[in-house]
Amino acid sequence: MKTFLQIRTIHEVKNSHGELIKKFKVGKHSVEIQKDDKNKFHVHIDGDMLDKYLTQAQAERMAKEFIKQAG
Repeated sequence: MKTFLQIRTIHEVKNSHGELIKKFKVGKHSVEIQKDDKNKFHVHIDGDMLDKYLTQAQAERMAKEFIKQAG
């Protein structure tokens, strides 16, 4: 039987959507912004994908806003 950590690691590898542009922390949450081959920016918060955005600035702003709203 797989442990939660093993499943989480497999999940993180599958979530790679391209080149890692920026990685930072907001509070205790880790945020990664990746750029795919279609020039879209994918936002991942704690390994889970939030959404795709057209600009890096918009992606950063929405990640911070999401964490702020989530509490």
